[in-house]
Amino acid sequence: MKKYNIIDLFSGCGGLLDGFMQTGKYNPVASVEWELKPTQTLAKRLKEKWNISDVDESVMRFDIQRVDELFNGYDDLKYGKNKGLLKIIGKRKIDFIIGGPPCQAYSVAGRVREKNNMKQDYRNYLFEYYLQIVEKLQPKLFVFENVPGMLSAMPDGTPIIDLIRRDIESKGYEIIEDIRKYAVLDASDFSVPQARKRVILIGMNKEYFKNKNIQNELKKFYTQILPRYKSKRKISVKEAIGDLPKCMPYYRDTRPSHTDPECSITWHHPRYHGLRDVKIFKMLAEDIEKGENQYTDSDILKEIYNKATGSSTNVHKYHVLRADEPSTTILAHLHKDGLRFIHYDSSQARSITVREAARLQSFDDDFEFVGTQGDAYKMIGNAVPVKFANAIARAIIELMKEE
Repeated sequence: MKKYNIIDLFSGCGGLLDGFMQTGKYNPVASVEWELKPTQTLAKRLKEKWNISDVDESVMRFDIQRVDELFNGYDDLKYGKNKGLLKIIGKRKIDFIIGGPPCQAYSVAGRVREKNNMKQDYRNYLFEYYLQIVEKLQPKLFVFENVPGMLSAMPDGTPIIDLIRRDIESKGYEIIEDIRKYAVLDASDFSVPQARKRVILIGMNKEYFKNKNIQNELKKFYTQILPRYKSKRKISVKEAIGDLPKCMPYYRDTRPSHTDPECSITWHHPRYHGLRDVKIFKMLAEDIEKGENQYTDSDILKEIYNKATGSSTNVHKYHVLRADEPSTTILAHLHKDGLRFIHYDSSQARSITVREAARLQSFDDDFEFVGTQGDAYKMIGNAVPVKFANAIARAIIELMKEE
């Protein structure tokens, strides 16, 4: 059976790649990620789940900004030694490149928090290195994933999406003209129990598709092919995590703050919460359970936080996940605290566990993370939801069958 050769850039722990692998139609030639724990997690997954034997070479921990070394090999104190992307690829033709640069610089929330609105953040221009690799390897198409905030980001006064489109076209590729209309997608439409909007750009090689009207092909992809893989209904938080054992408040000692349930599923362990937070979590969740909704207004939530902590934040810190709705967007901020991801069950009075966060990102329960609890939360928050990725992967297969 023919498999498509793919390269995964900014791969993180591998949520996007895992969705592609689940189809059985893709061969992961190489993955590039510069953080240690995500790289180790991805290598473990590829080796143990997907039986990929060469992960020591093909999963490359390296800085993508050092493009020449990435292609030709490097021997580095921080990143180790590797023969380089060109030797790993050998005579194989790369069919697709997938991935998306880190989104913090494009995130609207990130721009609001940072004093210079992320204008000096190097991550604004990481897409240039992604596209240099696309230009060198000339895949049939690429998949570029990022946050909708990229559509309004203007770090140097020019809309970043105009810079990206210009660069894409200079490399011999074409993306959909009306991005807002076609390419802004919500993962909750694709069996992911989470509201998570993302821009998914499909870049088509103008030479490979020279006998096609590419804009028509892209419109067909977004309006006819991809919608076939939507779920019939939204998946709720309770459906996703409600069967996991309870982690109950534990008051007889200062640690742990909650019971650690016996569970065959890994990473279902509560993080520590002080008694103050436990009481607040219980109060907020009970308020919703009883239908009173006294504490759902953002100003009231800010007041509760400021009174409890002595702070003066203008951003409300607390949010209880609604049992019968998809989750709010899972964020990498989870590795700092879980205040915006409070379990809907007031009797548990806690934030979500790593495994619960992973399920809300549609990771399978056999997906194992390497590192600390904080490392795992961060990886999950940065990942592409696996079922969303799987829908994109299947839609691309269908698009290519028509060629």
